[in-house]
Amino acid sequence: MNLTPEHEDLRQSITRFIEAEINPHVEEWEDAGIFPARELFSRMATLGLLGITKPVAYGGQGLDYSYGAILDETTARIHCGGIPMAIGVQTSMATPALARFGSPELCTEFLAPSIAGQKVACIGVSELGGGSDVAALRTTARSDGDDYVINGHKMWVTNGTQADWMCLLANTSDGAAHHNKSLMCVPLKNEDGTRPNGVVVDKKLKKLGMRSSDTALLRFEDVRIPKRFRIGEEGRGFSYQMQQFEEERLHIALNAAQSCRLAIAETLEYTRERKVFGHPVLNNQAVRFRLVELQTEVEALHCLAWRAVDLHVNGGDAAMLAMMAKLKAGRLVREVNDTCLQYFGGTGFMEETRISRRYRDGRLVSIGGGADEVMMTAIAKLLIGRSTHSDR
Repeated sequence: MNLTPEHEDLRQSITRFIEAEINPHVEEWEDAGIFPARELFSRMATLGLLGITKPVAYGGQGLDYSYGAILDETTARIHCGGIPMAIGVQTSMATPALARFGSPELCTEFLAPSIAGQKVACIGVSELGGGSDVAALRTTARSDGDDYVINGHKMWVTNGTQADWMCLLANTSDGAAHHNKSLMCVPLKNEDGTRPNGVVVDKKLKKLGMRSSDTALLRFEDVRIPKRFRIGEEGRGFSYQMQQFEEERLHIALNAAQSCRLAIAETLEYTRERKVFGHPVLNNQAVRFRLVELQTEVEALHCLAWRAVDLHVNGGDAAMLAMMAKLKAGRLVREVNDTCLQYFGGTGFMEETRISRRYRDGRLVSIGGGADEVMMTAIAKLLIGRSTHSDR
């Protein structure tokens, strides 16, 4: 995909913001296990970074997803994985369906303040016992006059303790699993900061990595919302969420590819200086060749991800390419971080080193947004379907 000077200007603007406003605080936020989402998002909003692809009518810039992809890629320059993930939830995971299918009133109430950094968003799909099997979710939103009454729980909710609202997927009927679900905006905080009746943050979860991002288990007990908070048509939620996953998976792949590039660059720098038996580690042919192999794989992932972005921007069906890129990203980020940590030696095993954090944070890429095995199952279905169709 041909990027313009405007794309590069955006990349430079994001990079400057990261270096000035985020990276100086990462160590503090990692230690605290949380970052000030509303404060940071408010500062990002002043640069228009939370609404790059969103409609101008609600405060966005109205640009195509290739500009959003620049944000997804460049946030890998943040010195941890948790904050890029949290930003991605706000821009690429919890709001695309709302922007595309939400009513003007709903977008004014939830999308506009999210673009302005006044409200923190989260996504509610995964549940205990089933994260990637979206069709099997059990949370219900029962019809009661002009309202829905929600009961259930959502697990592994990024931004979960700080979020003001959730883009929630729930069963709104007893029909077929792919046609009985609806997406809806569920307020998690009142104007005074208290919780609406029935909304319970059960606990903030402790994680292997992504430590600066707050992740929570949320419970809903007879939570009542007006039906006007539903995104689009009733029963179309599964379809809307699958479309929303497309940008989520592109975010993951783009961010992971850039993270791998940075890990390799940091390893090259370190192995030039680190000496073993009197010579730099990088002088070993085995080390050089291995890093060359990995860099080649990273460039291939980068090309695959941007091919998917190009298809997505031009109105094509990028679902399979997005899943392939996400699958490859999960496998490759593990391989790159493991190899690079090995070349750092004992220093790489220390918790405070950047490669150690990459190793911990990167493990989630093969799990979140659809586990590797789920990606392969879904890709196989698409491949078989396309092959069968082409043979006719």
